Amino acid sequence: MKRYNIGIVVSEFNFDITSMMLERAKAHAAFLDVNVSKVMTVPGVYDMPLAIKRLCEEGEIDGVVTLGCVIEGETEHDEIVIQHAARKIIDLSLQYDKPVTFGISGPGMTRLQAEERIEKGRDAMEACVKLLKNLS
Repeated sequence: MKRYNIGIVVSEFNFDITSMMLERAKAHAAFLDVNVSKVMTVPGVYDMPLAIKRLCEEGEIDGVVTLGCVIEGETEHDEIVIQHAARKIIDLSLQYDKPVTFGISGPGMTRLQAEERIEKGRDAMEACVKLLKNLS
């Protein structure tokens, strides 16, 4: 059976939270016996699409996991960031015919709620591997 190679794109914004999401994703990858072959950090969730595209273009990458959290501020910025990132992530998955899973929590979320959703890192890795197995 093929051992899948997964790329991860993680946001540096709110890194106290996203770094823990990354650790959960890596630990779950080891549990699922898949290889995390590359981790790319980007400034924020809005900046993810180019990094995802580059990973998808690499032949050895089978799927990509995105990790980030968008905490509510005083404006509707969090909603705009999530909407545009989510749309582009879906587009890239379809364009490259590879799973790109959404491990981004938010919008409309407090810091405490973000901390409670750290396991979304594990969940995004699980979804990527399930998609790879089901689509093979």
